Amino acid sequence: MYSKVTQKMSQLPPGYPKEMLDSIRLEFMKSEKTIVVLDDDPTGTQTCYDVPVLTSWHTTLIAEELRKKPSILFVLTNSRSLGVGEAVKLTLEVGKNVRDASAESGREIVVISRSDSTLRGHFPAEVEAIANALDMNDAVRVLVPAFIEGGRFTIDDVHYIVENEELVPVSDTPFARDVVFGYRHADLKMWVEEKSGGRVSASEVVSISLNEIRVGGPTVVSDKLKGCRPGGTCVVNAASYRDLEVFVMGILLAEKSGQKFLYRTSATFVPLRAGLVSGKTFIPRKEDTDSAYGSLVIVGSFVPKTSSQLNWLLSHGAFRTIEVNVLEILNAESVGLRLDGIIHQTNRWLASGEHVVIYTSRKLEAGHDSASSLRINAIVSEFLVRIVKGLSVRPGCIIAKGGITSSDLASKGLSAEKAMVLGAVLPGVPVWRMDIKSKFPDILYVVFPGNVGDDMALAEVFKRLTG
Repeated sequence: MYSKVTQKMSQLPPGYPKEMLDSIRLEFMKSEKTIVVLDDDPTGTQTCYDVPVLTSWHTTLIAEELRKKPSILFVLTNSRSLGVGEAVKLTLEVGKNVRDASAESGREIVVISRSDSTLRGHFPAEVEAIANALDMNDAVRVLVPAFIEGGRFTIDDVHYIVENEELVPVSDTPFARDVVFGYRHADLKMWVEEKSGGRVSASEVVSISLNEIRVGGPTVVSDKLKGCRPGGTCVVNAASYRDLEVFVMGILLAEKSGQKFLYRTSATFVPLRAGLVSGKTFIPRKEDTDSAYGSLVIVGSFVPKTSSQLNWLLSHGAFRTIEVNVLEILNAESVGLRLDGIIHQTNRWLASGEHVVIYTSRKLEAGHDSASSLRINAIVSEFLVRIVKGLSVRPGCIIAKGGITSSDLASKGLSAEKAMVLGAVLPGVPVWRMDIKSKFPDILYVVFPGNVGDDMALAEVFKRLTG
């Protein structure tokens, strides 16, 4: 039996009474820094707006963007699609390039490792790689998985997901049974011990409680942070934007005393760290939705929520559909013929103004271990990439469902090194405008996380983006 959200929230101390965002913004502007977000899949942009995102990470490109002095710069690593060894190697490379770009541009940086609010990802390996690349091994590792827009809250050190108005510990959800990133604990202290293989014990992890945030305020938070040992780990409780604002102000106070921090967070934390409002809504203009060609939806995510959203979409609209049978892709020698047929048919339908939904078969094909499961994911993603690369007709817009899917389609399918995040069309669902050098210049591209939204969300996004 789980607690009702309203009941649990009513038992918490009242929120801190003072608004913090303007003060955070002022402090951040005075620091003249850019927050560089290393994002392990593209859904981390879901709370930001009017910020650039890079799908490539060579030093010259990063330095070029830093010279423009943005408040926030995303670098999409897509490392969640890799095994841990490859992810660490990649993160070291990106971290060193970011360090060199900072020196080359003369722009100081704050680095955030953005990852999944349901605790899937390479932790602590990626954070340790960043610490090594930036020579920040003494920095406190700050874990903030609360994702307010998606109903992900941390209370009494336990991380919850809101489902049917109940608070469900993440360890009781399908995300905890992920074939690659599964875990047993929703208590973040125990989770850190589990994920670190016991190198960091639960008793060593410092916790910033909601009582300290809501009653004590920034000063108490700062004092707690200043007491963290070099290289230690700190987990943060949060159930509202204001909780995170208070925590950020505490961080800023602690930094003035010389304390250093590396962050592993959800998307909500990113704009708040810069003193920006989280989750500005993107409203498409008429010229964005007015196209003679059909729009394209590509669904690669296998989580149950995605399948429910796909079923709703297909039963509430007129679409041409193509199912990509995963087993056929993995086993068939004639994949090329199947690919050519899909590309030809999709081009023909789009040119005639018909909307197309391409989706992978809904049965999850898992390998015998995490490495083989990741290889299967890579093969499927590469097949979807080849479809987009083969298109000769520009869709009205593209909606990509799933983190790995949307990352690979943007960087490989559309050959884009850069995009601009315009805002969220629905909470947690960002819209990008692709760079003029991409395959389809300036096209609207929706990065739709697999685990966000209700059953009607995919259909609602499609409706808004197609007018």
